[in-house]
Amino acid sequence: MELIIYTKRLMVAACSPQFFPVMQTESYNQRPHISAHLNSLKKDPSLYGWGPWLILLRNNSRVIGDIGFKGKPDSKKSIEVGYGIITSERNRGYATEALEALVNWAFYLKNVKYITALCRHDNYSSIRVLEKIKMVRLKEEHQMIHWHLKANLKTPS
Repeated sequence: MELIIYTKRLMVAACSPQFFPVMQTESYNQRPHISAHLNSLKKDPSLYGWGPWLILLRNNSRVIGDIGFKGKPDSKKSIEVGYGIITSERNRGYATEALEALVNWAFYLKNVKYITALCRHDNYSSIRVLEKIKMVRLKEEHQMIHWHLKANLKTPS
């Protein structure tokens, strides 16, 4: 079963071996965590959906980045999210759109109560993305801001 979330402008697709050819495009330089996840997925198929997801433009299926979780929810039903958009596609709202979709998907599953994120204190674009989906700053240490979102908070539509 493919896990794909459709938004107004994007397709957000959970990484699986079938997407490997799509990831080998000139515009997208696959990051090492994707290869590591695909190897882990071969050993443990239950990781599907709890690792990287590709962000593709709906109008041409071009990969413009990735987003995803850093493993399954822990014992507190908490999960960490991270994301990245290729330079040429930044500042167009794609990260916010993809993050909002993935957060809503995770909370819909009911086995996630908290989503966390980290970003550098000087990464103003990421700070704005996290603020837009109503994440709350918990603390700042070692030049990193720790963010948190509870499932009972509604994300914008």
